[in-house]
Amino acid sequence: MMKKFCIALCFQAFLLIVAATEPIPTTLDGPFKPATRRFDPSLRKGSDDLPIDHPRLKRNVTSFFPEQIALALSSSSSSMWVSWVTGEAQIGLNVTPHDPKTVASEVWYGKESGKYTMKQSGVSVVYSQLYPFEGLWNYTSGIIHHVKIDGLEPETKYYYKCGDSSLAAMSEELEFETFPLPAPNKYPQRIAVVGDLGLTTNTTTTIDHLIMNDPSMILMVGDLTYANQYLTTGGKGASCYSCQFPDAPIRETFQPRWDGWGRFMEPLISRIPMMVIEGNHEIEPQAAALTFQSYLTRFSVPSKESGSNSNLYYSFDAGGIHFIMLGAYIDYNQTSAQYSWLQDDLKKVDRGVTPWLVAAWHSPWYNSYSSHYQEFECMRQEMEQILYAYRVDIVFSGHVHAYERMNRVYNYTLDPCGPVYITVGDGGNIEKVDVDHADDPGKCPSPGDNIPEFGGVCHMNFTSGPAKGKFCWDRQPEWSAYRESSFGHGILEMVNSTHALWTWHRNQDIYREHSHGDQIYIVRRPQSCSVASKDSRLSPSIPPTLDIAAARVSSLLCYIILPVIILIGLLNNH
Repeated sequence: MMKKFCIALCFQAFLLIVAATEPIPTTLDGPFKPATRRFDPSLRKGSDDLPIDHPRLKRNVTSFFPEQIALALSSSSSSMWVSWVTGEAQIGLNVTPHDPKTVASEVWYGKESGKYTMKQSGVSVVYSQLYPFEGLWNYTSGIIHHVKIDGLEPETKYYYKCGDSSLAAMSEELEFETFPLPAPNKYPQRIAVVGDLGLTTNTTTTIDHLIMNDPSMILMVGDLTYANQYLTTGGKGASCYSCQFPDAPIRETFQPRWDGWGRFMEPLISRIPMMVIEGNHEIEPQAAALTFQSYLTRFSVPSKESGSNSNLYYSFDAGGIHFIMLGAYIDYNQTSAQYSWLQDDLKKVDRGVTPWLVAAWHSPWYNSYSSHYQEFECMRQEMEQILYAYRVDIVFSGHVHAYERMNRVYNYTLDPCGPVYITVGDGGNIEKVDVDHADDPGKCPSPGDNIPEFGGVCHMNFTSGPAKGKFCWDRQPEWSAYRESSFGHGILEMVNSTHALWTWHRNQDIYREHSHGDQIYIVRRPQSCSVASKDSRLSPSIPPTLDIAAARVSSLLCYIILPVIILIGLLNNH
């Protein structure tokens, strides 16, 4: 019996060895033949939102104790933003804002658990969402606190509490680890990328799966809470707002969904930083033509530190990566303040210090799904050239509720020096997954469809290539490498200054080990795709292929080969 067991186990180990040694493709192997994985009909296209009294959404603190605690990176690894909320929000026909001065904003922190040798104070604010229409409920938030703690050492664990010590209203102890200083051989371990998240049962699977992958940072590419899928009085959220509420006088919101989202995310983002950029669901128009009040008030981002005059666009470093977060719902024309800031920011990037240049915004430029097809063509025409000139490596977007990875592309033409565009708007929100492609028979949108909520309309027919003279391709476009209609999230792991491993994890694979929807090494080519910078000095101390191979051999040795040798020994003894 023991002999048969050992033989079966050895055979299983052999299969694992074969699977583990199968090479992961790299962008150097591309451009790839376009591939599509259709929606699995055994899955549901969407799910309802979690109720506001769900255990992961309801308020579990009293008085002025902190809740909705969140971290965000500042401009350098020597500082970190800590944000939280105290007090109860108010909602109804008549609301009275809290006085933010009634509660202090303090963070106590140190390098040993229970020993807080340093203290920083910050600012506190409130915001209101007000509607000038009869019968609509208004909202005013709890007190929102933002504290920037400075003087942190890189790659160091810190323990902290936040709150108001004079009221004995401090949080439980939490911890975080600072990032390495910008350098070509120093990177965060794993960066999770997710968009269009919402608060559905699919969302819970996305976040639980993401937590299992143990990221050190989250890049959130817009459309967070979907609070604007509700009337101001709450009730049931709609998968299609205009369909369910055709008579609404304005795009209403149920602002307590923001508080529920903050509580839902707190166990994760109170320990690792989350960097956000706005999406269309954050616009939230209200009285006096105000917009984005929830987004602008609730989140700390390093806008001032990066020279931006708006929280709707900014940049930051994370080790050897420079991130540029662009706003698709604020003026992006070449005469705009955002474009001027982008020019200045790109000029300052030293690729000898931060070799990787990653950009993110909500609405994708390259998209072969029917939904949002060519919707932000105007933004592409205004900004693509400068991003290409400075050799942006990767671009992340959301908006389309599905997954798509492009071949390297510039101006709709395959280009080995173009960025790798990736759409990850598949976080699980209430609006359901997108399944139709613009190249499917009868699914090409008309030029009058997909009008953006901000900016102009620049829909165009293609002027070259297989789709010349047409608005849509008749097959999957050559610049679309892989697409799939599933919910999920991505993990970006930097190997060194030229190689990064990108893995897209599907929600249905949450309990399947070593399973994923898409995986590829994204390879920079600083020698052949250089810019006027110190980029060309970079050459990894260990060839990337050897680096990757060494990791594979180590895993095989530790987890498969050594146990097999032990089993063979047991087999011989029997």
